[in-house]
Amino acid sequence: QVHLVESGGGLVQPGGSLRLSCAASGSIFSINAMGWYRQAPGKERELVATFTSGDNTNYADSVKGRFTISRTSAKNTVYLQMDKLKPEDTAVYYCNADVSPFGSRRFMAWGQGTQVTVSS
Repeated sequence: QVHLVESGGGLVQPGGSLRLSCAASGSIFSINAMGWYRQAPGKERELVATFTSGDNTNYADSVKGRFTISRTSAKNTVYLQMDKLKPEDTAVYYCNADVSPFGSRRFMAWGQGTQVTVSS
């Protein structure tokens, strides 16, 4: 089994910062891509930032210049540094990984989600 465990959400005032973490564990042969999505109430889940299979980064236009994705050298933990937060960043943030497990087919894994609320 493969598990993605997120941490770091919470309540922050507009203009503030938060850092999310996501650690992948389990029977993993390789992680092909890994990043963050979010879903606000009444809206569809959307990409926030991700490392692609080519080791490039991809950001949503709405977070460029404010959010930074990073990862460990082992590529099994990703971080999302969120600065200059806005109320419209309020959402449940989900970690996502394109995983090739040992002895099993490649699949997309999701974390349980962590709530980020930006409010004064």
